[in-house]
Amino acid sequence: MYRMLICVIMLNIDLMIKIPLPGIRQFSIDKYSGMVVITSEDIVSIEEPLEIQLEYGPFNSRIIKSLAVTMRTPGNDQELALGFLFTEGIIQNEFVLDVVHASTFCTEQKQNVITVKLDDLSIPVLQHSERNFYTTSSCGVCGKSSIAAIRTVSRFGNAPDPNVKINKDILYGLPARLRQEQSNFSATGGIHAAGLFSAEGALLLLREDVGRHNALDKVIGRSFMMEIMPLDEHVLVLSGRISFELVQKAAMAGIWVIAGMGAPSSLAIELALEFNITLVGFLSDKRFNVYTSGYRIF
Repeated sequence: MYRMLICVIMLNIDLMIKIPLPGIRQFSIDKYSGMVVITSEDIVSIEEPLEIQLEYGPFNSRIIKSLAVTMRTPGNDQELALGFLFTEGIIQNEFVLDVVHASTFCTEQKQNVITVKLDDLSIPVLQHSERNFYTTSSCGVCGKSSIAAIRTVSRFGNAPDPNVKINKDILYGLPARLRQEQSNFSATGGIHAAGLFSAEGALLLLREDVGRHNALDKVIGRSFMMEIMPLDEHVLVLSGRISFELVQKAAMAGIWVIAGMGAPSSLAIELALEFNITLVGFLSDKRFNVYTSGYRIF
């Protein structure tokens, strides 16, 4: 019996080693430690380009337009595409018919092109796509020029305050809860996460990606698919620093409370102040800073 139990444990360990988690890849490396060099295996986060296309117009004369190329961790691509187009103000809830990986002659690239299809009567707001939409995994807002521009496209920018509140003791516990569910971070140490929590501290959604803005787009895209927008009774927790583009995307989704484990930028604070968003930085199990609208924390 004990021998069988040991075999089962060893089999599970072997499967864990041989079957990698989605979004990660194993490389052979040389490790240097003083005068000693050893060959070892290292696990890193995958980063690949994703082209986001939009299909719209009458069914007898459809238009397919490439809107963005973003560097991301493969997985949850439908959510990423929807979240991106929604937070850019290009699509609305009722527009989407389907989200599919586009057919292509290049088999290797098939999973790196995704098409969001609108119904024949829907007209996307393409004036919001006139800036250059090439983004990298570290910058999701290249080309944005002002906070005022975000205000003009947000569906929830002028929504009434839902008066969502969160207890400080619950806030203290959120980093550990987020880290506990970050499977790819545990394996690689090099990936970001965005988590959507209830005000009572229950984790509702979590997505990981090499790009901060991609992880958040995936959370918002999933929320879009679940038809639970706006996210005005939820708390967004970010695994790292809080940049302008992350606050911008949260504002587009109607999120009123953002907590990050790193520092916010000055422009992130200004945007949070403009939208009356509660912004928390340097969140840990022992401390945090409140930068704007602290009345929602008790």
